[in-house]
Amino acid sequence: MRRSFATLICLLAALYTLMPLIWLLFGVTKTLPDLYSSNGFAPSAGFHVWDNITDLFARDGGLYGRWLLNTAIYAFGGAAVATLLSVMAGYAFDKFEFRGREKWYALVIAGVLIPNTAIVVPLYLLMSEIRMTDTMWAVLIPVMVNPFGVYLARAYSSGAIPGELLESARIDGAGELRTFFSVGLRLMGPGALTIFLFQFIAIWNNFFLPMVMITNNDLFTLGQGLFTWNTGVGQDPDYARMVVVGSALATIPLILLFIPLQRRWRAGLTEGGIK
Repeated sequence: MRRSFATLICLLAALYTLMPLIWLLFGVTKTLPDLYSSNGFAPSAGFHVWDNITDLFARDGGLYGRWLLNTAIYAFGGAAVATLLSVMAGYAFDKFEFRGREKWYALVIAGVLIPNTAIVVPLYLLMSEIRMTDTMWAVLIPVMVNPFGVYLARAYSSGAIPGELLESARIDGAGELRTFFSVGLRLMGPGALTIFLFQFIAIWNNFFLPMVMITNNDLFTLGQGLFTWNTGVGQDPDYARMVVVGSALATIPLILLFIPLQRRWRAGLTEGGIK
């Protein structure tokens, strides 16, 4: 009975999570009248996927393609730098003794507890002072810092990197940087991948920070651009179809990235603790 109840709860949670995606998949196949007149969870009488996608990328001079490229730059660039910095910081906190180490680490943990939305306005004021608002750097620089990634990296480093191995590298004449990149970073690969995936998904879905920092249409993210189109439905009802199709396409890169790396990602979550 307990197992059946737990399975039922998991099935309900899965259904609740997948329902919006299922609605989007059906919505991509429909024309604008079908979106409003037909059942949202029923296929269209015709199959208009290719026409919808073509109209999406042609709309407003191809803005959607530009937004997709911008989001990819923000996500890949920000996640890559944030992962490297997090792994380096976590490795340093774990393997080096220095004055005030635990106090500095406590400050990092405090950063984890602060909601991202709480610091967006101070970040805007700071970027405004150095005249970097309405540029890509206004979004990229804040997402390159990930306190939660530092926490994960230190936890993983403590279990995945034996101190004796680092001592052997130093005895062989390797400097600290070479020891990190040749030994430490390789052993922390699964943990680094976990941090990258977390940060990539967070940046890809980030809405509030770009909304505050960016006003130029050519620099919008997908979320910001689709929100702008959604607010224009009153003037042009066809924007509703563009928002549905664009939202569905926006999930594809996450699926393509997440599913092939799922095994390594799960290993990164558990391997450090198991060791």
